[in-house]
Amino acid sequence: MAGKSMREMKDRDHLAVFSRITSIRKPVIAAVSGWALGGGCELALSCDMIVASETAKFGQPEVTIGVIPGAGGTQRLVRAVGKSLAMEMILNNRTLSAEESASIWPRQPCGNEGAIPG
Repeated sequence: MAGKSMREMKDRDHLAVFSRITSIRKPVIAAVSGWALGGGCELALSCDMIVASETAKFGQPEVTIGVIPGAGGTQRLVRAVGKSLAMEMILNNRTLSAEESASIWPRQPCGNEGAIPG
């Protein structure tokens, strides 16, 4: 999703994709290290569990281009962090840091941060 233009994304049914993830019968775990913005944040929120590293940051920056999250992110974010914080993140482009998210999602060491497995 990262780097996609609005034109490339307009024809996809992202809500259906994220809904399919929630219908998987086995637990789906999102491992987040670094930025999870917009669709990446919505993808993580559609999983059963989020494991975040100390560098994880979550946000919904769509407001900066004059739109709101459109693939169920508004509803999932409210369920995950509560209405007040969700509104702050969506309307004010507030980013949730790894430290702040530790009270919501478990934070796990992810090995050598930034290293590419090989």
